[in-house]
Amino acid sequence: MKRRKTLQDLTIKDNFLFGAVMRVEENCKGFLEMVLGFPIARVVVSKEKSIIYHPEYKGVRLDIYAEDENHTHYNVEMQVRKKRSLGKRSRYYHSQMVMEYLESGEEYETIPDTFVIFVCDFDPFGQGLYCYTFKNECQEDRKVKLEDGSCTIFLNTRGRNETEVPEGLVRFLKFVTADLEESEDDFQDELVRQFQETIRRIKTDREMGERYMIFEEMLKEEKQEGKQEGRLEAKKEDIFELLEELGEIPKELRDKIGKLDDITKLKILLKKAARVDSISVFEKETEDYFNSEK
Repeated sequence: MKRRKTLQDLTIKDNFLFGAVMRVEENCKGFLEMVLGFPIARVVVSKEKSIIYHPEYKGVRLDIYAEDENHTHYNVEMQVRKKRSLGKRSRYYHSQMVMEYLESGEEYETIPDTFVIFVCDFDPFGQGLYCYTFKNECQEDRKVKLEDGSCTIFLNTRGRNETEVPEGLVRFLKFVTADLEESEDDFQDELVRQFQETIRRIKTDREMGERYMIFEEMLKEEKQEGKQEGRLEAKKEDIFELLEELGEIPKELRDKIGKLDDITKLKILLKKAARVDSISVFEKETEDYFNSEK
C-alpha cells in the first residue's frame, strides 16, 4: 500500500506546498515578475480562494488568485499531470476573473487585464519550449491584435530552448522538477532561495501541518465521491443503452433515471431494462417505483 505523503515529503510541485508558498505575497510578486518580465510594485493574494470547491470540477482545487497595483488579475496553477482541454480551462479562468469584476457593478471598459499561468511538469504542446504565451490576434493578419487584455502562459519544465528564455525561468523550472533531496540544492537563483526559505518555515509550522491534513482529507473525500459518481453514471448509461435498443426514450423517463443517486435502485432498473421487450412495459413496471421516489 502506497504511503501517504506528509508535509515533510512535499516539494514545490505538490499543489498544497506550491499554494502555501505563493500565498506569501513577496513570493507571488517575485514569481510573476520572473515570468512576465516587468516589475510589479505590489501584489495582493486572495487567500480565501486558495482552497475552494470548484463548481465545474466538483472538487478541491488549489489556485493562486492575485491582483497588482494596476488591478491586473492573475490566476496561477501547478499542473503535474497532463489533463485534457487545458486551453478551455484557461478560458474558463479568464471568464471567472472578469465576471467577478463585472458583478461588482463595473463597466466593460474597466475590465482588468487577466493572466492565467500554468506551471506544467510536462510539455503541454510537445514543441520543447520552456514558455508558451497565447494572446488573441487576427488570423487573416497577425499584426492586428484583439487587445482584449487576456494572456495565457504555459510554463514547461521539459523545455529545451534555454538560450531563448531568461536564465531565472530555467533555474526556477529546474527547481520545480527536483525531488525532495535535490530541492535543497543551491540553484544559484535568488527567487528559488526565497522559495526554499519559505518552504522550510512552512514545514516547521504546526498550523500548516494541520491545514495539510485537512486538505488531504478533502482530497480523499473527493476521490471517494468521484468513484461513487462514476459508478452511478455507468449504471445509468447501461440502462439507457438497453432501452435505446427498444426505441426512443421519452425525455420524462430519461430525466427520472438521470436524477437517481442510489446504486442499488439503479441495479434494479438495469435488470428490468434487460428483461422487458418494450419501453412502455418498462415504464409500466417501474411506475410505482418512480412514484415512491417523489
